Amino acid sequence: MRFPTLSLLLVVASSCCLWEAVSSCTSIEQRYKFPNSNIYVRLRRGDKLQYELMKGDKTLQTVTFDNFETSANLVETDSGGYTLTDGTTVVQFTLVTNGVVSGTGSDITHVRVSRDRVLKGTQPRDCFPLKTGSTHWFSGPEQKQHYWPVERQVHSNYSYLPKELDNFGVGERYWLNSAGAFLYVESNTPLFLDQNTAAYPGQLCLSATSELPYDPRVTEGKFVYHVAVAKDAKAAHKYAVKTFLGQPTGFPDERMVMHPVWSTWALYKAEVSDDVVRDFAKQILDNGFNNSQLEIDDDWEDCYGALTFRKNKFPDSKTLSDDLKALGFRVTLWIHPFINNNCTAIYEEAKSLGYLVLDHEGSSDTQWWNSKPKDAAILDFTKTEVQEWFAKRLKRLQDEDGIDSFKFDAGETSWLPSDPVLQASSSMVTPLQAVGDYVRTVAAFGDMVEVRSAQNTQELPIFVRIVDKDSEWGWNNGLLTLISSMLQMNLNGYPFVLPDMIGGNGYYEKPPTKELFLRWLQANVFMPALQFSFVPWNFDDETIAISKTFTTMHATYTPYIMKLFQRAVDSGEPVNAPLWWIAPTDEVAQSIYDEFLLGDDIIAAPIVVEGATKRDIYLPEGEWKDGNSDQVYQGPTWVMDYPAALDTLPHFVRVGFQLE
Repeated sequence: MRFPTLSLLLVVASSCCLWEAVSSCTSIEQRYKFPNSNIYVRLRRGDKLQYELMKGDKTLQTVTFDNFETSANLVETDSGGYTLTDGTTVVQFTLVTNGVVSGTGSDITHVRVSRDRVLKGTQPRDCFPLKTGSTHWFSGPEQKQHYWPVERQVHSNYSYLPKELDNFGVGERYWLNSAGAFLYVESNTPLFLDQNTAAYPGQLCLSATSELPYDPRVTEGKFVYHVAVAKDAKAAHKYAVKTFLGQPTGFPDERMVMHPVWSTWALYKAEVSDDVVRDFAKQILDNGFNNSQLEIDDDWEDCYGALTFRKNKFPDSKTLSDDLKALGFRVTLWIHPFINNNCTAIYEEAKSLGYLVLDHEGSSDTQWWNSKPKDAAILDFTKTEVQEWFAKRLKRLQDEDGIDSFKFDAGETSWLPSDPVLQASSSMVTPLQAVGDYVRTVAAFGDMVEVRSAQNTQELPIFVRIVDKDSEWGWNNGLLTLISSMLQMNLNGYPFVLPDMIGGNGYYEKPPTKELFLRWLQANVFMPALQFSFVPWNFDDETIAISKTFTTMHATYTPYIMKLFQRAVDSGEPVNAPLWWIAPTDEVAQSIYDEFLLGDDIIAAPIVVEGATKRDIYLPEGEWKDGNSDQVYQGPTWVMDYPAALDTLPHFVRVGFQLE
């Protein structure tokens, strides 16, 4: 080890003036410089040990060690980092980046903080101040009650894995704030989250422990995260894309963007059949609507997992698909990764081949929404042979039944048996691997594919669907959260967002009202795609007319959306970003939750409050033309009481923008 470059600062009472007097001082601060830089780690010893990352005399980030105590000093390593030990655990600080990074337009400071030996039974926890009121936070997990910005969320010892609970389908281990800092946790960390709890008010705390739902047999786990700071949130996110999140390698099917997806799910639920599907198609055409495809949803199979059509519902599936195609539809099919135990033949085949996820007791029993407890199993997509077997069976549906593509459901870790055994492809496997392997397997079926879970799969050129929304207005999994979930997914690195059914899913015997249906459609117009199940003609002629207006408007903007898809491939930039993306230091824009961007040139400000026929709209810096008139506004400014009857979608276009 080398002797560190140490600058010692004392924060002391008047009687404290010497190093030897540390024991009688309130706190002491020690500052350690990374070699050949102006970046420091400063230790603060008080009620709890803290470290600060500093650039010169400026504090970039302060972090509190919740349960790590030591009187030791930092020790410089041979590689120029620093270590700190309590005698059992070693925390290592490594300066990764310090300087201007191409593509970000910003100076970046990036430090890796790692513990390579988290002992069984311990749970080190590092806490970051949220600074609510002065700083806003973005990204994090998809949530059922999805506030935006996300500093209002509450989590208590929350296992950070995609799961059914809270509609957590998508959530990279990534948090970004308006001050230009982000946190990123490596996937080999068994991560838990505390946020805004009684024990940790106003804090975002990351912790690691080898307990369920992770592998509880790991005796020495890892806890590795990164802190990076840029000039603003936009520059920080661009660096995160370059360094961690990645970007897509292609983009979804253009027809899925231009024209609506029509799904049987919300309207018919499991009551699907040949007659129902044919009648649904006829209604769509008779009412004069275009389509990208017709999706046959739940309960088409002989039994769950069979992947064969049930003959008493679909006596001739190939003739059905041929007839639908002759009418101008493409045909897609709902698919899941489960096999119910009563689907005897395929269940026994998969079991005998070792294709089911087992727990450490050798049981494959699990449960999903179409089974009772212990009445189902799930395929183990961490095994290459399972991926190939599943894909072969889906290919048969395409070749023999005329299916064009698939809607893939589930994929979250909570559907696995508790304490699962997974196929190891690295020294440590977490349930995260099961999510990524499932999604990559099904993504091979092309650009019409949609999934609802994701984990480190930003490179895939497919739609990621927002998890089912309820037919509600507010933060209770309603229309407001359609916007917040879409923004969260974009800032997790998934720009190809397929919004959920227009009007929600009608759960709890509560279908959408006419007003909610139309406001939901309007909110979708400047998102990448439209997806109907509840239909305009179930309301009245006015609803049909208004719906045609906005489906046509969406189609008109398809060339611009496709251009933004290509931009996402080229640079990793969001398709639908929060308002602050074009004004990163605008404190008002940072707080906006009910407006969003399409690219850099269109601001959507839909009505999201029941009964409202006007709203206030914030426009950031720039010249903005009202999309419903020729009036031009100079931002930053508020447009107060903007009138928006039921047939009006408030939106603004940057002056000079032209559709190609």
